[in-house]
Amino acid sequence: MTFARLAGPTRAARVTLTVDGERLVARDGDTVASALLGAGRQAIRRSAVSGEPRAPYCQMGVCFECLVEIDGVADRQACLVPVRNGMVVTTGRGQG
Repeated sequence: MTFARLAGPTRAARVTLTVDGERLVARDGDTVASALLGAGRQAIRRSAVSGEPRAPYCQMGVCFECLVEIDGVADRQACLVPVRNGMVVTTGRGQG
């Protein structure tokens, strides 16, 4: 499945963050999860039990499938955290 941003106004400011050591540009107002999906990153972590790739599912903080490390704080829900300039995100470490 491919995720794409809906067409519409593009006046939102650009925000630069680092994800797994790579620079990513998102729109101000995006959540970390929507920025990752919009950049084509579908798997955000691996299941602690099976090792299968996991992606954001509910996008409202209920399922915990989008756990990432943000600015050194582990197990943050990417769907609830807005992006900001200079943010550092590490994927693949959520234990959910």
